[in-house]
Parts: sequence; structure tokens; C-alpha cells
Amino acid sequence: MKKILIIIGLFISFILIYFLQINFFSWYNIAGIKPNLFIILALFIGLYMGKTYGLIIGLIMGLCLDLYIAKMIGTNFLVMGLSGFLGGVYDKNFSKDTLITLILIVAGTTILCETIVYIMQLIFLRVELTTLKFIYIVFIEAIYNVILIIILNPLIQKIGNSIEENFEKEKQFSKYLL
Repeated sequence: MKKILIIIGLFISFILIYFLQINFFSWYNIAGIKPNLFIILALFIGLYMGKTYGLIIGLIMGLCLDLYIAKMIGTNFLVMGLSGFLGGVYDKNFSKDTLITLILIVAGTTILCETIVYIMQLIFLRVELTTLKFIYIVFIEAIYNVILIIILNPLIQKIGNSIEENFEKEKQFSKYLL
């Protein structure tokens, strides 16, 4: 029952983040560039719930984003699923308790995901964006995400640890099977 409540809470967080992304960060942006809070949420899910939940919930979140705000179906689906899955991979290989590691994980995943989106837009939508402008946008977005992680780290750690306690038995059992 607790797991279902946690998943419902994550979807409520998704809706809250959606409204923050669309409304709040439209006013508070850096050089017209908004952070990508969805990447942070998908990473959070993968880090504290495991790569299976991260992948599944990331794919669902990405599909919802594609249906509501995307120019092309499948981009957010792929990127959010990848972010959630990578969160689970990072959990097994790195310590999520140190802020420096968390900063590097968020910055690296933001850069990777935005590069994938850029390449998909180049191929399918024929979007004309210079490489220099792309690097500028991704750099600012990664910095913005890192700033938010630094600010939200205590909250993320507290909520994440309580979520992990409920999903830990399942993660330990699957560790021996894989």
C-alpha cells in the first residue's frame, strides 16, 4: 500500500513540476532558458526506486509530456525513460549521498538528454540550430539544474531516503537475481 501511495505522490509531484515548468520558470529563467525539472524527477525516481521503476515511470512521464507539450511524439518518452534508467544505474555505481556526485550526475544527464533531443530534432524536424547556440543553451540549462539540485538537495535526500526504505527489500532481492 505504501508503494502505491509513493507512486501517486510522484505523479502529483509530476503535475506540480509541470505547472512550475510552464508557469513559474517562464518568468524566472536565465537568458530565456528554463531548467528541465523533469530530468531531475526521473533521475530522482531511478536513484531511489531503482532502474526498473525509473524506466517505467520515466517513460510514462515522457509520454505525457509528448502528448501535451512536444512538437514531436517520442522525444520526451525516450529522454525521460533514459533519465530514469540512468538514475538506477548511477545508484549501483555511485554514492548519491554526496552533493558533488549528485551535481555531476544531474549535469551529465542533462547534457546527454538535451543532446539526444537536439539530434532528434535535427533529423526529424530539420530544426536549424547552430552548434554554438546549442552548447550555450545546454550549458545554461545544466547550470540551472545544478543550482536547483544544490538548493533542493536536503529535501531530495530526506524524501529519497524514505522512499528507498520502502523499495529497498525489492532492490536487494533483485540484486541477487541479476
